[in-house]
Amino acid sequence: MSALHEPLTVETALVTGHLDLVTIAVCLVVLAGYWWGWRRSTVSVGRGVAFSVLGVGIWVASTSSFIGAYADILFWVRALQVVLLLLVVPFGLAAGMPITVLRDSLGPAGTRRFDAVLASRFARVLTYPAVASGLILVTPWLFYLTGWYEAVLRGTATDVATRLLFVAVGFLYFYSRLQLDPVPRRFPQVISLVITIVETIGDGALGVVIWQGHDIAHGYYAALERTWGPALRTDQIIGAGVLWVLGDVVGLPFLLTLMSRFTSDEKVRATEIDAELDAADADATPSGTDHADTAVPAPPALWWEADPGLKDRFTR
Repeated sequence: MSALHEPLTVETALVTGHLDLVTIAVCLVVLAGYWWGWRRSTVSVGRGVAFSVLGVGIWVASTSSFIGAYADILFWVRALQVVLLLLVVPFGLAAGMPITVLRDSLGPAGTRRFDAVLASRFARVLTYPAVASGLILVTPWLFYLTGWYEAVLRGTATDVATRLLFVAVGFLYFYSRLQLDPVPRRFPQVISLVITIVETIGDGALGVVIWQGHDIAHGYYAALERTWGPALRTDQIIGAGVLWVLGDVVGLPFLLTLMSRFTSDEKVRATEIDAELDAADADATPSGTDHADTAVPAPPALWWEADPGLKDRFTR
C-alpha cells in the first residue's frame, strides 16, 4: 500500500521509510570528509558528535523517514521538513565547526589560500549579518507564497535542489552568526541578539499569513483525493503552527548559545579594558618613582578609635 493510501499514525511513522539516494550520498560524502579532516584538527569530539548526529543524522532522517514519505502528501509534514532543513540541520553542522576542520586539514599552503578566500570581499559581503539573516528570512516567504512550493511538490529535481538550498542557506546563517569558525569579520554578539528578536517577529508573521491566507497549492492537494487525516484547510493551519511554534522552539538552543557567547565576549572585553586602564596608570606614574614610597591612604578608623575616652581602654 502506498504512503498516499496509508493513514499517517504513530505506528506508520515508525515503520515508514523513503529512499532518498541523493541526500544519502551527499550526507555520506560530507560525513566522511568531516571525520577525515577532524583527525588533523583541534576540534573536540563533542563537536564532532554534534555535527554527525544533530547535523547529518537529522538531515538524513528529514528525507529518508516518514517525513520524506509524506512531505508531498501533508502540508504540515512538509513544514516540519522545512524547519528541520533550514534551522535544525544547519545549526548542528555549524556547531561541529566544519570550517575549522577543513582549514586544519589543508596544510600550510592550502591554509594560506583558504585564508585569502576568507578575507575576500565576496566572503565578507556574504557573511555580513544583514545578508545571511535576510536570506534565511526571505527564503521561506518566497517558498510558500510563490509558485516555488507547488513546483517542489510536482518535480523531484526541484525538490532535491530546494532541500539542498535550505541546508546551504541555514548553514551560512548559523556559521556567520555563531562565529565558532574563522569568519571574514567578527561582529559583536549583541548585534546577533538584536537580529534574533527581529527574526522571531518575521517567523511569526509568516505563520500568521499562512494560517489566515489563501490555500497554498490547493489544486495539487485536492487532486490527491486523500480520504484520511486532516482536511486541506486544517492541514495548512497545522503547518502554519509548525512553522511558527516549532521554529521558535528549535531556535531556543541557538538563542541560548548566543547569550552564552555574548557573556563570554563581555568578559573578554572587560579584561581588555582593565588591562588598558592598568597600562594607562603605569604610563602615568613618573619614571624612577618607587611604588613602595607612594603614599597609601590609611584605612578608615573605627568609630571608637576616634573617641579619646574609649581609645585607650580598647587598645591597652
